Amino acid sequence: MKILVTGGAGFIGSCVVRQALLDPNIQVVNVDKLTYAGNLASLPGTDHNPNYRFRQADVCDAGALDDIFNAHQPDVIMHLAAESHVDRSIDGPEAFMQTNIMGTYQLLEASRRYLATQAADRQAFFRFHHISTDEVYGDLEGPEDLFREDTPYAPSSPYSASKASSDHLVRAWHRTYGLPVVITNCSNNYGPYHFPEKLIPLTIINALHGRQLPIYGGGNQIRDWLYVEDHARALVKVVFQGKAGDVSGWQNPFGGIVPPSLHRLVVGGPILCERWVQREQKKRQVKAFQRSEFEGNGRHGSQGILRFRRMEPPLLPGYA
Repeated sequence: MKILVTGGAGFIGSCVVRQALLDPNIQVVNVDKLTYAGNLASLPGTDHNPNYRFRQADVCDAGALDDIFNAHQPDVIMHLAAESHVDRSIDGPEAFMQTNIMGTYQLLEASRRYLATQAADRQAFFRFHHISTDEVYGDLEGPEDLFREDTPYAPSSPYSASKASSDHLVRAWHRTYGLPVVITNCSNNYGPYHFPEKLIPLTIINALHGRQLPIYGGGNQIRDWLYVEDHARALVKVVFQGKAGDVSGWQNPFGGIVPPSLHRLVVGGPILCERWVQREQKKRQVKAFQRSEFEGNGRHGSQGILRFRRMEPPLLPGYA
């Protein structure tokens, strides 16, 4: 089994690569442009792993994608390459339109060209797994409201609009061309190697240095958090059991941090940081949030469907 992962040097992508490489039956081809958020240091131990290959390329480059597909002959695509920071999308939306929309288009077309050269059994086995966000659904109406996988799309930022567009492209390529796709929409992730501009690491780093902690507006926004390693395990599971054309949305069925509001998260930040520093004084990196620190904080669901839907029999042992 060979998986081509786009954005495999990013936060979630690198975790997917690390998770997949735990299985000796899986080979991974990591395709990443290495923008500001891509960091190969988040992939320790891969340099000498015979099951790992890295290709630096832009998903918007059709020629580079064709070369990579022909050279590596992947069985599965896991598409995580994306611009993903809301504030950056407001300041400079064009990069989001290019990477998230046109990059997805180029990858879909490269997959279609590649599949046309493959035998029928390899075509039947192939999957294009598009990893997306629950931000495509817009805002919740109230604290008891939930997103479901059939919630209408209502994106509210250039970032979420670009991801909604990419979701629609993937669905269209499935319906129009029969490309076997799977889409997953997840909530916010946290965990090891999180880029420091994101809310949780930014809050922790600022608290450690005695800086002001950022709160948007009144801080009453509710966010849902999914531990990135739980998410990565789920994504790999979907690759082997997802039904073509399926859409799955997850919140945090495995447990994790779910603050009732950003205000509570930020106000509680210094306490969490103090405990973390006391226990981890010899570690210089803010890279690993111990899950025990965040469990028991209460739970507010933003997504109402917390299961893997319509899974097919596993393609590899160990993913039942």
